[in-house]
Amino acid sequence: MVDKLLMQEASRLLGQFSLSQDWLTAGSVSAALLTPSGHVYSGICLELACGIGLCAEHAAIADMLKARETVIESIVALRADGIVPPCGRCRELMMQVDCANRHTRVWLSDSQAITLGELLPQSWMEL
Repeated sequence: MVDKLLMQEASRLLGQFSLSQDWLTAGSVSAALLTPSGHVYSGICLELACGIGLCAEHAAIADMLKARETVIESIVALRADGIVPPCGRCRELMMQVDCANRHTRVWLSDSQAITLGELLPQSWMEL
């Protein structure tokens, strides 16, 4: 089962809202992560024009980095219809932040998690 604390934090942040234009939004995806020290960090996505938006996982990782932590024990991303796996860009970011994140538990559903290493096998960072 997904860590209840992570789901609560991601659920608390979830909720799309408009920015300067109706089609520029934030909050349709939220993410929460847990570090080995027991801290929970979180973020929301920004869906913007010109490719300058960012994923909720990126925002949560940036939140973690402010505290000078780099290792992620577990991560979950959530949208209105449930858990969503991280995109390739998010997978790559986690690996580049710390190769130890190969062991990060990534939630794919309420009952299924696999490691980042399984999602990103033979990473160039480890060759």
